[in-house]
Amino acid sequence: MDLSRRGFFKVLGAGGAALGAGVRTANATELPIPSLDSLGCLVDTTLCVGCRKCEQACNQRNSLPAPAESFEELTVLEKERRMDETSYTVVNKYYPENIGTLTWRERPTFVKFQCMHCNDPSCVSACIVGALTKEKNGAVIYDAKKCIGCRYCMIACPFQVPAYEYKKALAPQVRKCTFCFEYVEDGGLPACAQVCPREVMTFGKKKDLLKLAEWKMKNNPGKYVDHIYGEKEVGGTSWLYLASEPFETIGFPKLSHDAPPRLTEKIQHSLFQYFAAPIILYTFLGGVMMATGFMKNGKKKTEDIASERGDNHESS
Repeated sequence: MDLSRRGFFKVLGAGGAALGAGVRTANATELPIPSLDSLGCLVDTTLCVGCRKCEQACNQRNSLPAPAESFEELTVLEKERRMDETSYTVVNKYYPENIGTLTWRERPTFVKFQCMHCNDPSCVSACIVGALTKEKNGAVIYDAKKCIGCRYCMIACPFQVPAYEYKKALAPQVRKCTFCFEYVEDGGLPACAQVCPREVMTFGKKKDLLKLAEWKMKNNPGKYVDHIYGEKEVGGTSWLYLASEPFETIGFPKLSHDAPPRLTEKIQHSLFQYFAAPIILYTFLGGVMMATGFMKNGKKKTEDIASERGDNHESS
């Protein structure tokens, strides 16, 4: 091989410089600023008793199939569940855990889960046809007419929320909590928040919900862990949570404060903006081929084959 170590790194450096220019361009992209005036829900898990009324209200409002067991059956809480195409929200039961030498609480914690309606949703970013959109009021909604069933949204979601109707062969859809978008637009409440007998959920503007959460923590020392889940996770979410247990022990994933779409956007802009990727790639590969003598060797082999054929022709 004719490529020297210095020559190889020159070629590599040229490609890296071109890629770096793309990164700088991507970094210049203005990031979206989430509004604290958008709507959200604050869930105080210390008040929840696991009655499943929120599940029932959600089921009825969205005309979902009836569950195998009635909503009055509380033994289903003994097994951790996830949202699916027939259940947009579920309540799970978590027993206290020992954290080192410290035992947290005595009563179990009940937690309601649904789509978190992120400020900067990964599902919206991943959808290649715009079937998922983030609305001004905070809801992430789905348009089945645009969906092509790629299910990229399911892969992208850090909370593993979207579910797919695999059993529907003709017209399957992606299913998840809608934040009762149409009702909220008309001044109503999400079904779960409206029906809750313990007022576990408070619906309103996010800025007011954050103030309420901070007030609760300040005026009830020892009752809550010092963390509002959803305030900063993945760039913030429309659903916010208070708890007396560490969140990682009650079903919540530990996530970065950075929104995943911002990382993928940087990569995409770096590689694809102004069709830079093909140009950079072909330039880089061409440089490697020239440096290694690939083209020269190929030409030589072609000439040798032609010469050999000529010699054989003359001898015959």
